[in-house]
Amino acid sequence: MTGTDHGHCDLIADIGGTNARFALTDPSLPEPELLHVRSLPNAEFASLQHAAEHYLAQIGAAPRRAAIAVASPVAGDEIRLTNRAWSFSRSELQATLKLSHLAIINDFGAVAWAVPSLQPGDRVTLHGAADAPLRGPVTVLGPGTGLGVGLLVGEPGNWHVVETEGGHVSHAPLGDEELAISRWVTARHGRCSTERLLSGTGLSYIDAVLSGVPAGSQPTPLRNPAAIVEAALAGHDVVARRTLARFCAMLGSVAGDTALIHGARSVVIAGGIVPRFIPFLRTSAFRERFLAKGRFAAHLESVPIHVITHASPGLLGAAAALRHGAGAPA
Repeated sequence: MTGTDHGHCDLIADIGGTNARFALTDPSLPEPELLHVRSLPNAEFASLQHAAEHYLAQIGAAPRRAAIAVASPVAGDEIRLTNRAWSFSRSELQATLKLSHLAIINDFGAVAWAVPSLQPGDRVTLHGAADAPLRGPVTVLGPGTGLGVGLLVGEPGNWHVVETEGGHVSHAPLGDEELAISRWVTARHGRCSTERLLSGTGLSYIDAVLSGVPAGSQPTPLRNPAAIVEAALAGHDVVARRTLARFCAMLGSVAGDTALIHGARSVVIAGGIVPRFIPFLRTSAFRERFLAKGRFAAHLESVPIHVITHASPGLLGAAAALRHGAGAPA
């Protein structure tokens, strides 16, 4: 395909800590639609610019506008990813890619923008009515390479997204086991944030603690999070099942806390981890811990909880954000 074939399309990107996802979208269509979706491993590229140029060369496109979602705060011209040693200048990237307009948004801000565009088949309802109309505020959070937290406010036809770094708040352990896990992480990092535990690395940390790995044994290789989930679901690995069960319980606590902070009428869980074990999550202590908020347990009973199963919500949301004029320089 030649660049002129896609001259009217916009470039969309979702840059996480592990993978860089790209797509094109046609702004003339009534709803965002993703074209030529590609996922590139960040480790194979020296910078976001190189990854973007590789994608555009692959499909033969020369877009004039772009929206890029990144796993980091997005204020100012200089952007530095939180979980990947990539940084870039917004203005330099715009010039290099020959763009007339470049929007930069937070990755979970992008996921929040995607929520109103999700179709029934793009999500699974854990609790509440699956067909209930979407009402703001909506808490959007999810474990992946890190823990993303965003907030969707407004109403249909007038949605707005509040980007946050809520994953970096201090972890609040409940019970002796979670206190031991928190102390183990603090011994390694000097602090235990929620993201340190509700992420892929967090699964490995919880597994290490429950396996008896000393906090000071830095060289000890930790078990791969995907292997932990696989072993837990297979059912024969007791430590893996305990690890995943503890992860789900802590996710329930954090989801409930965040819903109260946001005044949420709905909670939407996203990220690359949870969709892999939705049946396990249903039978875990997630719901119990979500509701364990004392006098406000009854209030949270009425809050529906959904899990996004759309393959690329960050890309979908970046396309929606571009249409709404989000992501302009601060």
